[in-house]
Order: sequence, then structure tokens, then C-alpha cells
Amino acid sequence: MATNLLVLVIDDTHKELDILEAWEKAGVPGVTILDSQGSRREGNEHDDLPLFVSLRAVLSSEESRNRTFFSVIDDDATLERAILVAQQIVGDFRDRHTGILFVVPVTRAWGILRVMPRE
Repeated sequence: MATNLLVLVIDDTHKELDILEAWEKAGVPGVTILDSQGSRREGNEHDDLPLFVSLRAVLSSEESRNRTFFSVIDDDATLERAILVAQQIVGDFRDRHTGILFVVPVTRAWGILRVMPRE
């Protein structure tokens, strides 16, 4: 059994509650959610500027915000259920403006609760 960090960034913030409910039913032990905004967007006219100037322009713009979900999951079956329902809600991550999902191995973790999935 491996422990992993599941990270999901969604562009459509209206799907936030759907994700949370689906992950709870899937047995995800807890979720941290942050407002976020990516530094790379299509048509970004600041691509040729240094990072800090470009980042300042992005942060001061009124572009749409994202939601970033983090969860440390120590059960492979729960991780797979969480990924599956995220894909069902968000759609094909290969489509533009859906979001990204990735998993990172966690070698050490404290305070992780084990939650059984709801039927």
C-alpha cells in the first residue's frame, strides 16, 4: 500500500462541490482546497518577459481563477476511485480549460485519517 498526494486543479469552479461530494463518497480522507491561478494561459502576451514581470502581470490581471485540491491518500483503491470520479466530473483532461490531475508519491506523512467509502 503506497501513500500518494493527489492534486487536482480545475478551471470550472462550479464543479467544486461535485468533486468534494464525490471524493467523500469515494472515501478520500480529507481535502485541502486553494484558490489558484496558473501562470501559463493561451494567448498570454507576456510569454517573452522575465518570470517575475510576467507573474506580476498574471497576478494583477482579472483572469478566471482555478481551484486546487490536495489530498494525501494511503489506499490505492481510494486513490483510483478519486481519480475516476474526478475524470467523470471534470471531463477529458486533454481538452482545453478543464484542468490537470497528477499523483505524487509521499514517503512520509503524519495526521492521515483512514476513511471508509460510503455506499
